[in-house]
Parts: sequence; C-alpha cells; structure tokens
Amino acid sequence: MDRRSILKNAGIAGVLAAAAAPAVHAQATIRWRLASSFPKSLDTIYGTAEIFSKKVSEATSGKFQISVHAGGELMPAFGVVDGVQSAAVEMAHTAPYYFYGKDPTFCLGCAVPFGMNARQMNAWMYEGNGLKLMREFYAKYNIINLPGGNTGAQMGGWFRKEIKSVADLKGLKFRTNPFAGKVLEPFGVIPQSIPGADLYPALEKGTIDALEWVGPYDDQKLGFNKVAPFYYYPGWWEGGPQLDFYINSKAWAGLPAEYKAIVEASASHAHVTMLAKYDSKNPTAIKQLVGSGTKLRPFTQDVMNAAFKSAQQIYADLNNSNPEWKKIYPDYAKFLADQNAWFRFTEGTFDRFMQQQKL
Repeated sequence: MDRRSILKNAGIAGVLAAAAAPAVHAQATIRWRLASSFPKSLDTIYGTAEIFSKKVSEATSGKFQISVHAGGELMPAFGVVDGVQSAAVEMAHTAPYYFYGKDPTFCLGCAVPFGMNARQMNAWMYEGNGLKLMREFYAKYNIINLPGGNTGAQMGGWFRKEIKSVADLKGLKFRTNPFAGKVLEPFGVIPQSIPGADLYPALEKGTIDALEWVGPYDDQKLGFNKVAPFYYYPGWWEGGPQLDFYINSKAWAGLPAEYKAIVEASASHAHVTMLAKYDSKNPTAIKQLVGSGTKLRPFTQDVMNAAFKSAQQIYADLNNSNPEWKKIYPDYAKFLADQNAWFRFTEGTFDRFMQQQKL
C-alpha cells in the first residue's frame, strides 16, 4: 500500500470514528439549577436529587451540570412549583401533595389518603395512564414531570399523648400533608403545614402537638423521639407517596434528544434508589427507636374507619366540583381497585404469612 492510500484510508477512518462518537460530546455545556423542597440533612429525600444530578453529569461527561439547592436556599420549600412555572429555576424536586392549596389534583401524582402503595403507583405511572394524565394536568403550569422517588408506606407520626379514639383528635395541632389535614378536620384536628427543616423546633416548643414526616430512618435523624413519646402507624394518608422531578417545559423542549433520554434514565435510577434506601434503613432505625423508649401504637380501628369515610366523602365532593380532579381520579380509583384485588391473593397473603414466621 503506497503513502497516498494510507493517508486516504486514515482519513476515512477518522471520519467514521467521529461519526460514531457519542453525540453528547459535541454538545455545549448546559447548567441547570434544581430547587429541592427538602433539607440537606436528609440523605434519603434530599440525596435523591443529588443522585439524579450525579448520573446526568456522568452520562454526559460533565457536559450537563445540574446544581441541587436545599429548601429555602433559592426559594421557599413550598414555592418550587412557582419557581419552575416562571422559569426562575429549570427544575425542582418535591412532593406534589404539598400543593393541595393550588389544586387537590396535584396529590394524585404523589399520594392520597387510603391510596396506592409504592408498587401500585409505579404500575399506574409507567404502565397505566398515570404519567400521561398527570402531564396533561401539569401542562398548564409549564411543567414536565418525572417520577423522582418513593418512601414506601409511611408512619402515622409522633404524638405527645395517646390517641385511643376519634375523640382524642379534637383540638390537636397536627403537622401533616394538606390532604390528610382536610380528612382530619371534621374530627377537630387543626392541620399545620410546616417544612421539614422547621419541624423539630415546632414540636419541641409546643407550637404543634404532633407531627408526621416519613418513617423511622428520617424521623430518628430529625430527633422527634426526644420530644414526643408515642409513634403511631400506619400513615394511612401516604401508602406509597411518589416524589417528582418537575422540569420547566421550555427548558425541557430546549434539550437535545439524547439529553432528554439521559435525564429520564437518571430520574428512573434515582426513583428506584430512594425506595431501596428507605426499605434498607428503616428496619434498623425502628429497632433503635423502640430500644431507646419510643412507644409504638397502631391507630385504633375507629380512627381508621372514620378517616376512610371522611376521605371517600372528599373524593365524591371533588368529583362533583373539580373538573381537573375528575379527569384523573376515576382512572386512579379503577386502577387501585384492580390492583387491590390482585394483591389480595398474592402479595397480601404472602406478606401476612411471612410476617408471622420466625427467621
């Protein structure tokens, strides 16, 4: 082979190599900001956004950087929807039910009382109509949503006094999510909406009588057991609350296709990792809490029944008064009914048997 042939073939090889190189390397560096609704002290919830951001950076060789900011750093913890809608930030990581006051329909993308567990929520989102229906709703807020983690079923919270009946709820100042608060209002509960970073001092000072956050791992880190002795279960208002990554729709539209795929894959990774962390860490934490004197208590049957009845009435009222809710809730409820019928024969029976065994 003569010199000219070598050079010609080398040139062709170079062109082919350049064509085969990942497109992400040709992109200019993109920098986004993500506003979290959570404090940095919680490696589970706040940390999920950091896991997401790291994956995006790794997959783009550092060409797509997303800085993560704790609740209150760029905007109030409960102000992130406004921040994304107005494009003050490109992204947020939050629990959609925080925005019940804007529209109760937000809650269907997270959790509603006596709603889906984590696996059922995943099924509705990814294989049912959940993601499609929620995106249609979020469009008027200039938001594209991606599932961004799940805590699994939560605890019912920390109380200064025992709750032996519905009557014991009267006058209770209880920090909980807005939808749960609405369900409890008929029983005389005074719902409180307080960001995670402010919960301990509110309970310590007596500003509130009780609170719920997530579960043993987070609650132990936040120290609630030091100021309230009774720990109730289950958190019937949060059987499987899904967090979301909210992305400004114009920012999303401006991304190249390969970056959109990377963002979706990174969000799915963070989504799975968050639930795995909670399932891994909660068992040890609950043992430690009980060992240090925490008094575990189940909500009584009359409290559960009364709350269930109250929730169903609210759903019926919303079906009659809120067109956005009515577009989504019937599909959600039908999917949940089918899931419960299936889980009754499989997961439920298996779990009940295994939980009675000595391993």
